[in-house]
Amino acid sequence: MSVIDEIKARLDPVDLISDTVQLRRSGKNYTGFCPFHENTRTPAFVVFPETGTWRCFGQCNEGGDIFQFVMKKEGWDFSETLQYLAERAGVELRPYTPQQAEQVEKNDQLRQLLEEAVVFYRHQLLKTPQGQAAQAYLKSRGLDDDILETFGIGYAPKSWDDTCNYFFGKGYSEADLLAAGLVSERESGGVYDRFRHRVTFPIRDERGRMAGFGARVLDADDLPKFLNSPQTELFDKSQLLYGLDQARRSIRIMEQAVIVEGYLDVVALHQHGFSNAVSPMGTALTEQHLRLLKRFSHRIVLALDPDAAGEKATLRGLQIARQTMDREADLAFDARGLLHYEGRLQADIRVTTLPDGMDPDDIVARDPTEWEKILANARPVVEHVMETLAAGRDLDDPKVKNEIAAQVLPLIEDVPSSIERETYRQRLARLLRVDERSLVARTPPRRQRVRPPRPEEAYLPRQAENTVVLSRNATGNLEVYCLGVLLRRPDLVYQLDRYLLSSGLGRLSIQDFQQSENQAIFRLLVDSLAQDEVEPLHYVLNGLSETLMDTAESLLVMSKELDPGDERMMEELRRTIVELRRRELNQRIEQIRFLMEDEQDKGDLRASAFGETMLQYSRLLHLLDRAVTVQK
Repeated sequence: MSVIDEIKARLDPVDLISDTVQLRRSGKNYTGFCPFHENTRTPAFVVFPETGTWRCFGQCNEGGDIFQFVMKKEGWDFSETLQYLAERAGVELRPYTPQQAEQVEKNDQLRQLLEEAVVFYRHQLLKTPQGQAAQAYLKSRGLDDDILETFGIGYAPKSWDDTCNYFFGKGYSEADLLAAGLVSERESGGVYDRFRHRVTFPIRDERGRMAGFGARVLDADDLPKFLNSPQTELFDKSQLLYGLDQARRSIRIMEQAVIVEGYLDVVALHQHGFSNAVSPMGTALTEQHLRLLKRFSHRIVLALDPDAAGEKATLRGLQIARQTMDREADLAFDARGLLHYEGRLQADIRVTTLPDGMDPDDIVARDPTEWEKILANARPVVEHVMETLAAGRDLDDPKVKNEIAAQVLPLIEDVPSSIERETYRQRLARLLRVDERSLVARTPPRRQRVRPPRPEEAYLPRQAENTVVLSRNATGNLEVYCLGVLLRRPDLVYQLDRYLLSSGLGRLSIQDFQQSENQAIFRLLVDSLAQDEVEPLHYVLNGLSETLMDTAESLLVMSKELDPGDERMMEELRRTIVELRRRELNQRIEQIRFLMEDEQDKGDLRASAFGETMLQYSRLLHLLDRAVTVQK
């Protein structure tokens, strides 16, 4: 039995889900209101103890096992969920090497030290005379006591050694404080407090674990204006977003993440109910930042001040990098970089600008609906650049038209989608009041990316006459068969998609796999096709956790005799996907029949609301049956 199977065997899905959802027993199953969307009329969320699965038959139309429930509820990835459920089930994961175990223990100790620093700085803010000035400043920014407590905001005293002495008194060493980033080394030896006479902001990772601090000056003459923890084992500002631990649920529910510039912007927005806001920490927006947010929503809005995204910045090569100490927290706008991220991550990245001289906290304090309108008007990156360049310019001047076109057309060519490229060219032509053909004529031909040959193809066995077909009696075996082939030939996903779309069916997706570990591997497989830096198989294997590595190795071993290049194998793969969907759909039909019967037994006429869903399922089943017939 694998670790994942053992966890599922030990944990009762009803007990686990009951922590979040109030369930009512109905025959052998349990029903309740879905926790992932608003619904107070029909309890369309069902837990099936016999299969250890759940499903929402309402707006979500999602389901899965306990892993998928926790991942969706908490916004965690598979590895984080595995760790949590293993601890809850009392299942020991594969032990770390001695070096890994030592590092994990050390990191836990550092996090505990940082948690104690949060308490220390909070005490300095609330209980000391020096902290009153910091309180007055925070009150002047419109922040109330509840939000300050929620974010753990504190005050670092105006002293070179108060923090040092406090933690020395608790038994911590200089090495401990240096490793946590709370102190700096003197050239003459010894250490001194890193944060002095500053408002402190605890920085946590997306799981809420302490990583370090950000700090803002109270004295305008002090520099730098913002100071973060140094790079440590826990603190890497290129991979952390301030407020994400507080924002992740709202980002998932609102299906949108908003990136703003400063800590106080994030806190103020959360106080006014806009709890999907996060901020980088005095660094350029990185792909790691966007990947973090992509876990929770594919729609990301970058809210910039007019200077950061304005005309001068755009004309300087469509990017800025203000490095001055006083403006450390400013975001950089890089249109080509954002388009690059958008294509790689398959995200929807938009840009909006704020009114002159106003920060987000000013806007929400004046009128929260104004912030909603600003976000609603966020535009795709290319549109933003077009309108920014055209603002206040004489568009009747041929040289101005040529200048704008020269800067926008290369951006348009960076857009992956041919439909979007064509749409942007049309909009640019209308904006400049020129014939679209003149823009097409000056557009350079798109460079085709050539993939290097896959090294794994060299050792793929060729068994055309004796193709081995794995046992496919159970749904789990079907998934193993499909993933085993796709791991060896990830590009077959494209062929499968073409076949499914031509049959009137949707593309291959993670929903085609019921096992959460298989979903995690397939998600990595899709990501591997969206990048071109390493071979897809190597990308997948490098991205796997230790537990999933065992699963992947098993898939590769079980599929080693298969020939993914054989046409009959491709036919078998298509048939396998259709069969997976048929089984899943039949299961859903049985589940919704249970719901309809349950509502009818209670005399609830709303049971008819499920009739339309049943009709949709029947139509889809017909398409799947027809696809099988065509295959034969």
